[in-house]
Amino acid sequence: MAARIDHAVTSGTFSLDGQTFDVDNNVWVLGDDTECVVFDAPHDVNAILAVVAGRRVRAVLATHGHDDHVLFAPALARAVDAPVLLHPADRVLWDMVHPDVPPAGELVDDETIEVAGTSLRVLHTPGHSPGACSFHAPELGVVFTGDTLFAGGPGATGRSYSDFDTIIASIRTRLLTLPPETVVHTGHGDSTTIGAEAPQLEQWLARGH
Repeated sequence: MAARIDHAVTSGTFSLDGQTFDVDNNVWVLGDDTECVVFDAPHDVNAILAVVAGRRVRAVLATHGHDDHVLFAPALARAVDAPVLLHPADRVLWDMVHPDVPPAGELVDDETIEVAGTSLRVLHTPGHSPGACSFHAPELGVVFTGDTLFAGGPGATGRSYSDFDTIIASIRTRLLTLPPETVVHTGHGDSTTIGAEAPQLEQWLARGH
C-alpha cells in the first residue's frame, strides 16, 4: 500500500517575546490506510484527527517547539496514543508552553523513522529555533521543513532563540543539497521545491532575512 501525504490548515495564534500574532498553520500527515505520522499539532485537535481518520499514529513529530506548532501536542498524543518527539535543543521553547508535560522522546539528527513502508530522515536544521528539524522522505521526493524554509526564503529569525546565520547554514548544507525536484512542504503557506528556492540564496543573504 503506497504512502501518501494528507494535509489540513488550522488557524490560531503564535506568541513569543510578549507579542501574539494570528497565524495559519499547515498540518501534514504521512502514511497509508493503516498508519501514519503527524507533523506538528497546532490549534485544533479535531481538525488533525479528521485527517488521521482512525489510523494508527506512530508519532507526533514536532518540527520545533514554538507554541503554534506544539500547543495541542499533548492532547493529540493522548487522543491517538502516540509519543510526541522533539529535538532536545528546543526544550526551552516547549517548556514555555508545557512546563509540566515533557515530550515522550527525542529526535536525533540523521536518525531514520519508518512509517507506512517509507523512511523519514531527521535533519537537524537549527536557526528558526535551536532544535528545529526537517524530515526528508526521499522515496516520496518530499521534505517537511516546518518553519526553516518557506516559498521565498528562510523562516523568521528576529525573536528569542533564533539566528539568521544559523538558519542560512542549515538551509545551505542540509536542504539545498537535496535533489532540486524535492517538494518542500512548509509549516505555513504554499509548498515549493528545492530547485525553486536554491537560486534565491544570495538574495536572502543580501536582505538579511
